[in-house]
Amino acid sequence: MRLHRRKLLAAALVLPAIRVRAADSKVLRVGFQKGEPAQMAAKQNQDIEKLLTPLGWDVQWIEFQFGPPLLEAMRVGSIDLGAVGDTPPVFAQAAHAGLLYVSALRSGSQAILLPPGSPIQTLSDLKGKKLAFGRASSAHNFAIKALEKGGLHYTDMEIVTLGPADAGAAFQRGAIDAWAIWDPYYALFEKRPGVRTLVTNAEIGEQHSFFMARKAFVQANPGITAKTLEAFATACAWVRGHRDEVSDALSTSTGMPLDAMRRVIARVPAEMLPMTDDVIRSQQEVAVRFRALGLLPIDITVADSVWHPNA
Repeated sequence: MRLHRRKLLAAALVLPAIRVRAADSKVLRVGFQKGEPAQMAAKQNQDIEKLLTPLGWDVQWIEFQFGPPLLEAMRVGSIDLGAVGDTPPVFAQAAHAGLLYVSALRSGSQAILLPPGSPIQTLSDLKGKKLAFGRASSAHNFAIKALEKGGLHYTDMEIVTLGPADAGAAFQRGAIDAWAIWDPYYALFEKRPGVRTLVTNAEIGEQHSFFMARKAFVQANPGITAKTLEAFATACAWVRGHRDEVSDALSTSTGMPLDAMRRVIARVPAEMLPMTDDVIRSQQEVAVRFRALGLLPIDITVADSVWHPNA
């Protein structure tokens, strides 16, 4: 299987402009994040199309900058399925978004980056500093876990909630003291002159990402959902066995520097996991953490929103 080396067209997200498809049309709308290797490989290799086209289905790909807007689009019925980090789903469930966990993935790399000239040496040195991350993103949970490891409380920081693009700009101009961010943005910034990595998720603890889907779509199309996950599993396996080729192709298609893309691909697990009791328990801990801090408005039970395909 070969990756087609062509330029990807960015799909700008304007929620009101994305129409909810007619109930009788056969179109699977997949939300994806630029630079996420398995999803990008599946898109370019047309792994999903190869399984669904013979069944009379078309596939539409819609790009998002990060997880919260992707799940918001899913909540309003504009997309059917997509992968996000561990934090967006708990907020979506608390908002009664009508979404299901359909599969898990081992999470990619995250880090807290420090700008040039920063005096910060340890996690405890973050006290009173401006720490930026995307609200309700996986970096939000990672940052809280890192602060806990450093003996700090969430309220010890001056929290600045910014999406990746705005946070990157703030980081470059020295407007924030630290930035909790995931790949590929982590890889883009980590080798810039003077930038230092304070800590990574490898030191803080494993996190998961998840394929989420609209509950109504899954209930109406369980077989299509299963085949789509099968296609993503194929893409993950292909990435693990062709890291150099994936790096080269995704660097070309995304415009991301090759050295940065190689770092992303070298450390991405690209491994799908079933929604086991251990995975569910780990995700419940995320919900409990945010609820204890008063950031989640209600108690939720993650297991209530898990799809069991064999049930």
